[in-house]
Amino acid sequence: MKTTITEQENAVVATLDGRLDTAASPQTETELQALLDANKDIILDCTKMEYISSSGLRIFLGILKKAKPSGKHVYIKGLNNDVRNVFNITGFISLFEYM
Repeated sequence: MKTTITEQENAVVATLDGRLDTAASPQTETELQALLDANKDIILDCTKMEYISSSGLRIFLGILKKAKPSGKHVYIKGLNNDVRNVFNITGFISLFEYM
């Protein structure tokens, strides 16, 4: 999993490239902590993400739980059909905002 974080005017963007599985989760979680440090909305760009495991879902949920109290929005962009199905089955589809 490759994670790239960039800042835009009103948001900080994490581009996720590859498989967010159990092996990649610890490093990805550490890298995504930077999203919470910025006082901006968060965009999780999943256009290049091929797969997400339950540990990846836990990371997304943790970001959402930490961002909401400070008034930040968490947007998800570019889910492929397989990842979207995981979000549908788990109910995560209703937790996030989408671009």
